[in-house]
Amino acid sequence: MTQAAGNADDQAQSRPNLATILVVFAIFVLVFHELRWVILPFVLAGLLAYLFNPLVESISARFEASRILGAAAVFVTLLTAAVVTIWIGARPLVTELERVATDLREILGRLAHGVFGDRTVTIFGVNADANQIAEAATNGLRGWIGQTGRLLQLASVSFVALFGCILVFVLLFYLLAQGPQIMRSLLWLAPLDQRDTIEKVWARLGPLLWRYICGVLIVVAYAIVAAYVGLGLVLGLRHALFLALLTGFLEMIPVVGPGASALIAGLAAIGNATGIAPIIGYAIYAIALRLSIDQLLGPLVLGAAATLSPVTIIFCFLVGGALFGVSGVILAAPAAIALKTWVAVTRGETTLG
Repeated sequence: MTQAAGNADDQAQSRPNLATILVVFAIFVLVFHELRWVILPFVLAGLLAYLFNPLVESISARFEASRILGAAAVFVTLLTAAVVTIWIGARPLVTELERVATDLREILGRLAHGVFGDRTVTIFGVNADANQIAEAATNGLRGWIGQTGRLLQLASVSFVALFGCILVFVLLFYLLAQGPQIMRSLLWLAPLDQRDTIEKVWARLGPLLWRYICGVLIVVAYAIVAAYVGLGLVLGLRHALFLALLTGFLEMIPVVGPGASALIAGLAAIGNATGIAPIIGYAIYAIALRLSIDQLLGPLVLGAAATLSPVTIIFCFLVGGALFGVSGVILAAPAAIALKTWVAVTRGETTLG
């Protein structure tokens, strides 16, 4: 009895107490927050590698080849698809940007005339007509761009974004080729007495993550259809189909993606606007699309797929985005699913409550 009690005491002492767990968790949150932009390429590459890992395994098994050959085939296909998409989409995008930049004064003039007509209005004690308002807005925008260091800042952001995209594809190839080895290495870092639990959690987590991914694809399909109806059938914008497909694709990139798609479509709407009515129409469309996805369809579909309530989904997205930016939004729901699965496994429950 004494020896058994001593062994139980030793096991209890070897387990980390609550204070230690909280300290480690706080350090992890702080480090993740400080390195959120560094971690983002790894998160994106890891997500893509997880999505296409079954295809890599299928190709390798089908042709009885090594994993690296299957990974190379999938990687080349993805890279080619990305290059073709950018090549096809860059032309209409650049055309719209050039048109807006070249005709900015005229576009702002049309908008000002649509709002104020031929009247003279008083703004901050200064009388101005539509032409003067458009001229002041154009000069203000030029002044903002011409500020010291502004162009350098824009160039730096563009360079970092380009480097990040290249890094994502480099990491993607390594993760596709060495995914199982990396997973085994991460499992090796875990304590011996926890490895069995981790393997059980991962086995139950996989199907739930795939259900969540299917939910994301449903949201993407809805975004494409809704964007085409709004931009093409209602607003009558040029390149509506491309803008709708771009909206759906960017919907998979939280925070940045929807903002970028709204900006691109907004530039197209401004470039084609003959008055204030199309701009108001686009604003209504953009608000309705975001509310329907972020507050209605997204939480309902993703919550049902991930066995989480819509309130939990919204909370995870907001907290993850506030703490860790884009990476936090991407990992928020999967982290909640993993936590719920871990609790169920440690309790010995067969279903998630």
